[in-house]
Amino acid sequence: MDPIWVAGLMTGTVLDGNIDVALLRTDGERVTEFGPARLAPYPPGLLELLQDTLAAARDWAFEGPEPAIFAEAEARLTEAQAEAVASLVADAHPPGIDLVGFHGQSVLHRTAAPGVPGRTRQLGDGAAMAARLGVPVAYDFRSADVAAGGQGAPLAPVYHAALLDRLDAPDGTAVLNLGGVANVTYRAPDGTLAAFDTGPANAPINDFVRARGRGEMDRGGALARAGRVDEDRLAAALGHPYLARPYPKSLDRFDFGPALADGLSDEDGAATLTAFTAAAVGRGLDLLRERPVRLIVCGGGRRNPALMDALRIRAGVEPVPAEEVGWRGDFVEAECFAFLAARTLRGLPISFPGTTGAPRPLQGGRIAR
Repeated sequence: MDPIWVAGLMTGTVLDGNIDVALLRTDGERVTEFGPARLAPYPPGLLELLQDTLAAARDWAFEGPEPAIFAEAEARLTEAQAEAVASLVADAHPPGIDLVGFHGQSVLHRTAAPGVPGRTRQLGDGAAMAARLGVPVAYDFRSADVAAGGQGAPLAPVYHAALLDRLDAPDGTAVLNLGGVANVTYRAPDGTLAAFDTGPANAPINDFVRARGRGEMDRGGALARAGRVDEDRLAAALGHPYLARPYPKSLDRFDFGPALADGLSDEDGAATLTAFTAAAVGRGLDLLRERPVRLIVCGGGRRNPALMDALRIRAGVEPVPAEEVGWRGDFVEAECFAFLAARTLRGLPISFPGTTGAPRPLQGGRIAR
């Protein structure tokens, strides 16, 4: 297949109020060109609706009928994201796309456990988006992997590998995404991919800051930098069994919450949660066959200087913001789903034994035409 223009979409579980949308020219194996990208704000009321939907999803916990709010949230989310694509394409030169990669909104994710099958739920109506935009839409990227016994996440590693190929990155370089949770992608010298969620990232910090009435996030790491880490609490938290569990492994956005900071001041709480995120990344790097010495950092967490400093100190690694290597740090995940859409269209695998624990390289996603 010749390279085609694909629009990729992502809204993470951190709920930052934006739709990430990016255009990518790709054949699903190589990236030939980066097109326009933007952060499109949610329309009024959608953020609050999604927050209520995530709360309803936690109460539901895959037991019984789905909450009624899912249908409303899915319809409004799909329309908002379709409009974000249409607006970006209309402003592109030349305009036009051949395909859309629509991740949807994750509302609940449960990894498999003995006697309990894995489950995942992303809201997003691929057929409605295809009808709205008049082009094929690839969506529902995680279900096939989970049904086959995989973790369903992370899905970005095959795209990270394509970016590293363009960069000709030296050995010892890995990719870290700091979204709601943190996940790392490492490619061994023999080309084998390993990837997993290391622990929390922005989600518990944001939840803590909101609960204290200090805004939507710790902007610039100001609270964390003004506080002191509770080292005893941190040491206890680092004993969590998830951190020592072999990969592949994945997390739901709410598996690690802000309770670690209960009873601390705003500053000390933010500092302790930030330190935990970084130290958990370090524990994750220790699990790899060869420990990386440099991390290319994507996602919103790279904008938090306190978190980047904590990675140096507590993870023992050099973090490099994505922009320093020419990547678009705010749009790597949106680009990823454009890339995965092209792979879905071609029937190429999107998950692998070393990334999700799939039994073999697996195709994934569905195409709505």
